[in-house]
Amino acid sequence: MSADKPAAKSAKAPGAGGAPGGSGGNGAPALVTLATAQKQDVPVTVQVNGSVVSLNSVDLRPQVTNTVSAVHVKEGQFVKAGQLLFTLDDRNDQANLARARAQQQKDEATLADLERQYRRSQDLVAQNFIAKSAADATLSQLEAQRAAVAADRAAVQSAQVALGYATLRAPIAGRIGAVNIYPGTLVQPTLSLVTVTQLDPIAVSFPVPEGNLQDLLEAARSRSKVEAVVTGRKEPLAGTLDFVDNTVDPLIGTVRAKAVFANADQGLWPGQFVGTRITVRTLNGVTVVPAAALMMLADGTSLYVVDEAKTATRRKVKTLHTFGTKVAVSGVEPGEQVVIEGSQNVRPGGKVRVDVKPPAAAPGAPESPAKGTTGVTPGSAASSDGTDVKPPKQERA
Repeated sequence: MSADKPAAKSAKAPGAGGAPGGSGGNGAPALVTLATAQKQDVPVTVQVNGSVVSLNSVDLRPQVTNTVSAVHVKEGQFVKAGQLLFTLDDRNDQANLARARAQQQKDEATLADLERQYRRSQDLVAQNFIAKSAADATLSQLEAQRAAVAADRAAVQSAQVALGYATLRAPIAGRIGAVNIYPGTLVQPTLSLVTVTQLDPIAVSFPVPEGNLQDLLEAARSRSKVEAVVTGRKEPLAGTLDFVDNTVDPLIGTVRAKAVFANADQGLWPGQFVGTRITVRTLNGVTVVPAAALMMLADGTSLYVVDEAKTATRRKVKTLHTFGTKVAVSGVEPGEQVVIEGSQNVRPGGKVRVDVKPPAAAPGAPESPAKGTTGVTPGSAASSDGTDVKPPKQERA
């Protein structure tokens, strides 16, 4: 019995990976699945939740205290800019305007008479029939009357402005909100009559992590495309990046951005939450590998690269961008074979053998259709059942 124990220990030593070459020395090659590193352009996309906001929303209020005489719109109605919405009682304003105009006409008549008197006085002064002081007195009266006429014109304009307060029109094109005003209602400047909200075009406001700030500013200069994913719609809506806020929120580390969308069919509604997606930049010609190939170790991220001799080499890589089930990395060249399954059984510098998948997969596909498996078959040298299996001689040769 004592002679058998050392032999058992020595049989397990090569499989423990302590010697250089690991499984490629005295152990069986690890069964793995490989994928080919690809070269492609990778768009860096930021996906966050945003909210729909109106570009313009006006809370319409009267500028005078008066009584509503007519309501010309219904709640929920779409209106154009300048469309008549409400009419107030304008009888007093009409009377004030008429009085101001009458005063203007009176003063203009007096002004015309003084102008005639001044012309006659100038003729008499030239003939030495009256003193020059008399003509100067007439000129003084004429200039005073001209000032009175100018004041009358200003009074007429003021009366016209006051009369204009009696009609309230839509300042922008949009949709009318709830209308709680009826003919006969006494309104004041503190009372909101209605809200007009612009729906087309409309905007989506969304936060972007500050790590993408520089890319976001560059995307804003080029008015990059922004997509809004709306629940219930098959296709996302397309808009353009229009605004990036001038400060970063220090509490959550995001910067607020806004994109503008055409909204003729009212697919977006103010206050609605939507998913937004924006491509802030593109990584041109980078190496892409399946995310399953990466190993997060204490010394960083690495993966196994297999050469033509089926020898596995562990190589450190830098992750550039992760998208879906793939990741763009640096440190691997396009066309190299990387291990995506069975890497836990591979030793640096060890030999591997490729697990051939059924022909159901597309020819030349870099990824294996199986996911979440280790690619280890029972009874192999990489089996975890504790049984040591001697490698075939032809593989050791």
